[in-house]
Amino acid sequence: MWLAIVFALACGALTAVQSRINGQLAHALDDPYTAAAISFGSGLVILLVVLAAWRPGRAGFGKVAAALRERRIAWWMLFGGIAGAWFVTTQGLSVAVVGVALFTVAIVAGQTLGGIVFDLLGLGPGGRRRLTPTRVVGAVLALAAVGWAVSARLGGDVPVLLMLLPFTAGLGAAWQQAVNGRVRSAAESALTATVGNFAVGTTALVVVMLVHAASAGWPESMPTDPWLYAGGAIGCIFIAGQAVLVRIVGVLVLALCGVAGQLAAALSLDLLAPTAGRPVDAATIGGTLLALVAVVIASVGWTRRRHAAPPDAVHDPAPAEGASRAS
Repeated sequence: MWLAIVFALACGALTAVQSRINGQLAHALDDPYTAAAISFGSGLVILLVVLAAWRPGRAGFGKVAAALRERRIAWWMLFGGIAGAWFVTTQGLSVAVVGVALFTVAIVAGQTLGGIVFDLLGLGPGGRRRLTPTRVVGAVLALAAVGWAVSARLGGDVPVLLMLLPFTAGLGAAWQQAVNGRVRSAAESALTATVGNFAVGTTALVVVMLVHAASAGWPESMPTDPWLYAGGAIGCIFIAGQAVLVRIVGVLVLALCGVAGQLAAALSLDLLAPTAGRPVDAATIGGTLLALVAVVIASVGWTRRRHAAPPDAVHDPAPAEGASRAS
């Protein structure tokens, strides 16, 4: 269990690393749309190779088609990749300006609020979840975390409106997780849902990239640093890792470890290698910690579940013992 938790923390940290890589690629290209298409497209290529060797993943597409015909899932649930494409695009648009730490705080706030809303709507495979006081407090703290984190930069050279991009990406990520869960349940394969997401996201990003290139032109040159092209591979790694680890640690622990690893890595990256020479201030650190507290509080109610007693336990065992002696 402890080893699985360590790997879950590492998966969360990889999300922050991907944000820095995609942000740097967008800066090097001076084109966030091409950078996003490269990241998503390379991930799709990797997944297609895995799909070719994994028969259950291929069979999952037939099961999804059957679920669509039987109306167990809606057609629009297949487009979760659009939210993933937006997430990657905001990395290129925001990280180089606001830094990984502030970007992550806004993402966490959006995911927290989105998770509450979509749980109330019953969008995920687990159905509707009632609104508890802890989730309300968590949502309020998540908003406060963003306000605190950006407070030191209000009126400075960082556009505060730019923080809305990762916040909306966090909302989109929560929606994506909900619809992906529905598709994954129908397909009985996480690989099927993931390939579908990357295919939809890559298609959307390629279209946007072509439209942008038609008006602004293509990047003058491609960067030569190979690590700048690792974003797609990293995305495949932490998505596959989460699919394996959720069976061991459960959804709640995996989510909390992911957020903890993401925030810790984001702060570490900004402390050790500040983006564009922007040092991390106390407000950013405090806002990051508060965002983590918000996620923990919002998730508290999930850990207290009543377990139904097995059918045999409902009856008084005394008569059974008496009957046994009588026989």
